[in-house]
Amino acid sequence: MDKITNLGAYDIQQYQQNRYPVFFVDRILEVVPGKSAKGYKNFTYNEWFFPAHFHNEPNAPGFIQIECLTQVFLMTFLTIPEYKGMKTGFVSLKNVRFWKKIVPGDRLEMEAELQSFKRGLAKGKITGCVDGEIACQAEMEIAIPEVMKAFRPRQRTNRQE
Repeated sequence: MDKITNLGAYDIQQYQQNRYPVFFVDRILEVVPGKSAKGYKNFTYNEWFFPAHFHNEPNAPGFIQIECLTQVFLMTFLTIPEYKGMKTGFVSLKNVRFWKKIVPGDRLEMEAELQSFKRGLAKGKITGCVDGEIACQAEMEIAIPEVMKAFRPRQRTNRQE
């Protein structure tokens, strides 16, 4: 499959369901559908969460960092044509690490690798860096419920004789 490059906010939203106020990725630089994705988020003081986290020392909350990583990861499989725009849901987060505080003015550059995608279940690893240093990282499993439904065992019905 061909590489997809330089997707802005409107383009990204054609592939995934995230919208304001939880749509965070500013740009997807490159996607190899079914393999990898690269993108970034520019953090500015105007973000809705900075004044509350914390007014005297603003930094990006962990859940915002996880959501940024997730939105780049989603592009690794939602860019496969038959999955474009489908709803997704978390299955698991593992080995989540936060190494560097992200503050207003930082640019979080993220790289996602799709390690496995079977029966609507995507597994992979995502790393976010600020100024070339790892800031956050996670391994995750994300499901496409509509696809997974087709693989559920059928319920047996008791026959009355």
